[in-house]
Amino acid sequence: MRRLRVPRVLTVAGSDSGGGAGIQADLKTFAARGVYGTSAITALTAQDTCAVRSMLSVRPAFVRAQIDAVLEDLGADAVKTGMLGPARNVKAVADALLAHAVRRLVVDPVMVAKGGESLLPGAAVHALRERLLPLAEVVTPNLAEASALVGFAVENLAGMEEAARAIMRLGARAVVVTGGHLPGDAVDLLVARGVRRVLRARRVPLPPAHGTGCTFSAAIAAELAKGAAIEAAVRTAKRYTLACIGRARRLGSGRPVLGHLPVSPAWG
Repeated sequence: MRRLRVPRVLTVAGSDSGGGAGIQADLKTFAARGVYGTSAITALTAQDTCAVRSMLSVRPAFVRAQIDAVLEDLGADAVKTGMLGPARNVKAVADALLAHAVRRLVVDPVMVAKGGESLLPGAAVHALRERLLPLAEVVTPNLAEASALVGFAVENLAGMEEAARAIMRLGARAVVVTGGHLPGDAVDLLVARGVRRVLRARRVPLPPAHGTGCTFSAAIAAELAKGAAIEAAVRTAKRYTLACIGRARRLGSGRPVLGHLPVSPAWG
């Protein structure tokens, strides 16, 4: 049987036992966007639609082993990182990506769960800034994550631009600050060298859904793996994420979960 050449994306992130975010959301997004998804799991969570109940970090040596196994055999046209856990894991991931000369890297700096639980210790934030962001082609922080990365409150469009440019000074080639927590339309800001784009969309009138940040960044990585330029990848990912929000359903007692795939009769 001949080997197929299809776009491949590796996600390095935590597992969400509820299936709405993390590795599970990433792999569903990859399937929906027509790329082959692989994974390296950095943490296990006992999580539902309401909260993260417990979390267990994977040892950095085993995180590295997963990345090496995937990239040495299958390879990846793009890599996306999500929740990484303690600083030693961030450093292990950065070392692995450097060793494999990964170029198309999307960093989703997951720091706080929707329920408010901290997912990234302070030392890990420093490691993220110093070791991982300089490798990134695209970084996708929300307002809280951008604030934590740059050290000042990001509360409006002007602050989003200031934060994006500060993150680029750390080495990232492009930044999308997502403004989902702002009132009014869903506004994201893309800043890259010579590029400033305000991406607006009418807000879907639903409670905030679980897994939007993971899905958005995974969709960007999928489009980059298919050869898209950064702005085109971001625009396509935004359209896809909005469609997922439009298909969201309340399956548990907490936040709705996204509809990553076309609606089935069972989904309704």
